[in-house]
Amino acid sequence: MRLGVNVPNFGPGTDPGVLREWARTVEGLGFALLMMSDHVVVTADVAQDYPEPFYEPFTTLSWLAGVTSRVRLGTTVLILPYRHPMLVARMAANLNQFSGGRLVLGVGVGWARQEFEALGVPFTARGKLTDEYLVTLREAWGADAPPIWIGGNSEAAIRRAVRFGYPWHPLRFTMPWLRQTLADNELPAFTPRIALRITTTPVDDPERLTGVGTLEQILGDLDQLQQLGADTVLLDPYHGDPEETRRPQEAWRALTAVATHWRTSS
Repeated sequence: MRLGVNVPNFGPGTDPGVLREWARTVEGLGFALLMMSDHVVVTADVAQDYPEPFYEPFTTLSWLAGVTSRVRLGTTVLILPYRHPMLVARMAANLNQFSGGRLVLGVGVGWARQEFEALGVPFTARGKLTDEYLVTLREAWGADAPPIWIGGNSEAAIRRAVRFGYPWHPLRFTMPWLRQTLADNELPAFTPRIALRITTTPVDDPERLTGVGTLEQILGDLDQLQQLGADTVLLDPYHGDPEETRRPQEAWRALTAVATHWRTSS
């Protein structure tokens, strides 16, 4: 099982230099994958958790492809209805080529109603548009398609992953919920994104998010995910406070601890 990192490409502490250091840190620690999120217009509903500056993922990942050599690069997740599918097909294909085949395209339907309105995209049609655009991408790429993950925890996202045969990419969840969901559905593969928050004392809350707790609890979560068949697990060290982006060293220490002990124990 491979481990990856969700890198914050937004917030008051984020700039090109910090993003470059994030990339070098993630690759230097031996992680297999670096991913980032997607917003086009930072409307009020988006800005609460993901404020400006917000670096567009295709542009940013293309730049980071030039300062890395091994780590895979991807989106968690690209909001597919925001862009014309032929534009997405062209940009993704180019990025995959420039990076030497390192792109992983995680996609989702989106949630920010005000952002949809700003872009002139009907919010209530986002699921239908996502399905249509996935068909367009598949037809545009043919046999040269980069890997696609279907993001989201909803029943619709699960059905979409099954329908298209792409890995399911659930985001932040409890382990009991994941076990039940996997038991109820025959999924082609799953590549979860979990929180990463190391605590000094064990977290005993039954609603504990996977990836939150002591280092021992987090390593136990990773062991369980491996046993459940996860191909890749993405660690998300961002906890929702934009001020965290001014202190990336805290996230880097947590990632170092996980990378070191996971290599030792696995």
